Amino acid sequence: MSNFVGLDVSLKEVSMCVMGGDGSVLARGSTPTDPAAVMAFIEQHAPQVERIVHESGQLSTWLSRELLVRGAPVICIDARLAHKALSARLNKSDSVDAEGLAHLAHTGWYRAVHIKDESSDQLRMLIGARERLLRIRKDIEGHVRGVLKTYGIRLAPVTAARQRANFRTQLRAVAKDRPALELIAASFIVAHEAACKECAAIEKELVRRARGNELATRLMSVPGVGPLVALSFIATVDDASRFAKSTQVGAYLGLTPRRYQSGEVDYSGRISKCGDSGTRALLVEAAASLISTVKRFSALKAWAVRLVARKGFKKASVATARKLAVIMHRIWRDGTTFIWQREGVSA
Repeated sequence: MSNFVGLDVSLKEVSMCVMGGDGSVLARGSTPTDPAAVMAFIEQHAPQVERIVHESGQLSTWLSRELLVRGAPVICIDARLAHKALSARLNKSDSVDAEGLAHLAHTGWYRAVHIKDESSDQLRMLIGARERLLRIRKDIEGHVRGVLKTYGIRLAPVTAARQRANFRTQLRAVAKDRPALELIAASFIVAHEAACKECAAIEKELVRRARGNELATRLMSVPGVGPLVALSFIATVDDASRFAKSTQVGAYLGLTPRRYQSGEVDYSGRISKCGDSGTRALLVEAAASLISTVKRFSALKAWAVRLVARKGFKKASVATARKLAVIMHRIWRDGTTFIWQREGVSA
């Protein structure tokens, strides 16, 4: 008879429950959060295991990969959906959650989470590090500007990346001969310069990787899409075959409207904003660049400009971002590049 296992994973310990094909609990236990110990328990108490289920979380990617390497039929499920089922139980504990997860494994009532390839995670790590350094730099600049305004000092705006050194120059100038500001300015100048330097180094590495990646090069043929957008899209989607239709990518990235329907009430709301927020933001930036910066004609730009006239820039940017995601996925699947102008069509 088939066995089903639920794992409730924490940083130090994994609570486990083994369930039989008839829904009866066969074994309970806990082990350290170590794949070898987890597999030893499963092999002992669930020799005919059909499914092993655990929720998405901090350790879910690592644990899934380690168990898959050991030949375990492990499935990571969406924690938000699992919570709806587990919260219906009267008591809350790790062992009770493990039993609830075993029930989900037995019934098949779950949504599996895709475990990305390690190379995709490395890309996401680099992109995330760049984003964090950008936030640190912006936080420093915002804090310094706010402090200086209490002294009536207003620094000139810095709009381009190449002008970031000008911010430090202005700060040195205003802090000179002001003992209260000199020490603070010196500290912030060092931190700001380091953040800019390391951010530039990561951006250089991302550009190098994009130019050496055949898929990223094809995705960058789409107007408005640069190295960062292409790599972020690749890292987030990971496997293009996950989606039967390219239109599903927009929903996966949270760029489609929510829908509420009950009885006679039926309306669409704002976009869902599910999925990777960083990739979604980059796609919206690429869409805005396509609408306002790209000069070369294409049917895509013409469509976006007409949409701006009808819906406004913000809504048009989100809709264009969704369209960019669909086009990029189709290019990925087909092995093609962006078609700027079809035969027989003139600008």
